[in-house]
Amino acid sequence: MMYAIVSIIMGIALLNAAMFLRQPDMVFFPQRQLQAAPDAWGMSYQDVNLQTADGVTLHGWYVPHEQGRRTVLFFHGNAGNISHRRESIEIFHDLGLNVLIIDYRGYGRSEGTPDEAGLYADADAAWRYLVEVQQIKDEDIIIFGRSLGGAVAADLGARVQAGALVLESTFSSARAMSRLMFPLLSYLIVPRFKFNVAERVRDVHYPVLVLHSPDDDIIPFRLGEEVHAAANEPKTFIPLEGDHNSGFLQAQAEYEQALAQFIDGL
Repeated sequence: MMYAIVSIIMGIALLNAAMFLRQPDMVFFPQRQLQAAPDAWGMSYQDVNLQTADGVTLHGWYVPHEQGRRTVLFFHGNAGNISHRRESIEIFHDLGLNVLIIDYRGYGRSEGTPDEAGLYADADAAWRYLVEVQQIKDEDIIIFGRSLGGAVAADLGARVQAGALVLESTFSSARAMSRLMFPLLSYLIVPRFKFNVAERVRDVHYPVLVLHSPDDDIIPFRLGEEVHAAANEPKTFIPLEGDHNSGFLQAQAEYEQALAQFIDGL
């Protein structure tokens, strides 16, 4: 009996060691090659190189709008890089917003290797750029995170006083996601990443908008509801249509109208 118990413990320990090493490849899906730049889409932009507190150089784009009074700091999802976010940049631009979009470390032309603490440091560097270099007032910045980017946005949002926080198609925590994807393993494996959006959003005390589709095929709708439930007032929840990656495009007119109404009400 003792031998069996020890064997089980050793097996779980070895499984955790193996999964600890594999978890980054299960979470982050970066691509290095940029497909295009905003000038190819008819928008002027500035190439931006940021230095993080831990010495990593990041690459991003600042896309100004001639009449932009507010600025979106956009944190994208876990796959691809900034060049795959044309539609979102165009939507923000059509809404009259300046846009700063960065590639996390290990994505696109950004140095380094992605991890949770690193992504939070990347967000800090992006915030400093807007406040210190572009000299944009805190209250004129809208922090926007989609999918994995929602976790990055929520963490930054809890540490600064922005004009608003928008979380689209994101999860309440990495643990909640793992329990849905790997029901049995999630009770045996110690997660390497927390990405606790629900916990961080409780420390946000300015307007929060949560958007999520009931038909999301990657992050379940109820996790978006959990994020909204954890947020403080004033908060707004808007159901989207369609799947995880392209749902906001399937009903783009309604999506843009919802964003415009939220921003106009700030």
